Amino acid sequence: MSKFKFQIDPLSNQLKFQQLIDAVIDAISRNLLHVGDILPSVNQLVKESSLSRDTVFKAYAELKNRGIVESVPNKGYFIAKATTKVFLFLDTFKAYKEVLYASFLDNLPDNFSVDLHFHHYNIEIFEKIITESIGKYSKYIVMNFEHEKVPEIIKQIPPTKLLSIDWQVNAIPEASSLYQDFGQSLYNALQSQLPLLKKYKRFIYLYPEFTYHPVESIEYFEKFCTDNNLEYEVTKKYKEMDVEPGELYLLVSDRTLARFLDQCASKNLTIGEDVGVISYNETPMKKYVKDGISVISTDFEVMGKKAAEFVTSGESIHLQIPTQLKVRASV
Repeated sequence: MSKFKFQIDPLSNQLKFQQLIDAVIDAISRNLLHVGDILPSVNQLVKESSLSRDTVFKAYAELKNRGIVESVPNKGYFIAKATTKVFLFLDTFKAYKEVLYASFLDNLPDNFSVDLHFHHYNIEIFEKIITESIGKYSKYIVMNFEHEKVPEIIKQIPPTKLLSIDWQVNAIPEASSLYQDFGQSLYNALQSQLPLLKKYKRFIYLYPEFTYHPVESIEYFEKFCTDNNLEYEVTKKYKEMDVEPGELYLLVSDRTLARFLDQCASKNLTIGEDVGVISYNETPMKKYVKDGISVISTDFEVMGKKAAEFVTSGESIHLQIPTQLKVRASV
């Protein structure tokens, strides 16, 4: 007797044959179906789920084509492969994303495989890859971005299968989310080290034109400086950076961090004494560069681990990963 039971969701926008495919894949990912388990016969599904024979055959044929099931004459359809495929869609592959990715993989069982894609904030690429992925994966982990078309595009993904990560922007309320806060958390992180930051004459937030870092961070940076009577500046002109003694920089791009370090070296400025710097997003190397670069960062290892838990458990999650200021020699 088959362990697998299937009922059509009349409220779903998905075609019936795709619902059946997704249900089988989901049952495998949740360990409800294992290699060798028999699926309901075509006649049984037609009777129990009010599906047409053509619909069931079409779904089973697609599952066979993917190598997930195999058929044995006069015996039926069996689970052939228990590998569960996961869709991971990031913006770009930077050093801190590698930490997230490694943590995610390390916390997945061996029978899970991950297809990694990047959208580079290009809405055409985003839409094309999402649309072509529908129905092929048991879980979808997507890093959204600011664009009016994003909500409609990701609505193609069943909410129970979708996890939005990193940014909460354009997240679907019914879907799961793992995110960091770029506003009040920034304010609180800076406030926690106020006496240390006050040793500098001026606090400069370099927010370059090319960054996609959430713009709300500017508002909370300015609020922090105003509330604490700090002289400050927000500038987008990274090519005009001219580091002077007594300045503290907040940098959201590793490209601008490299430029900052180059100028300090050429001007013989001692980082952490003559000038200071706080970089956004922890990476393994920032612990060691110039005896340690201070960072404001969420914990990407935790984010990767929690994303893996969402994939393996099938349970929804809504969690803000804390943001902290890690003080090192650079301030």
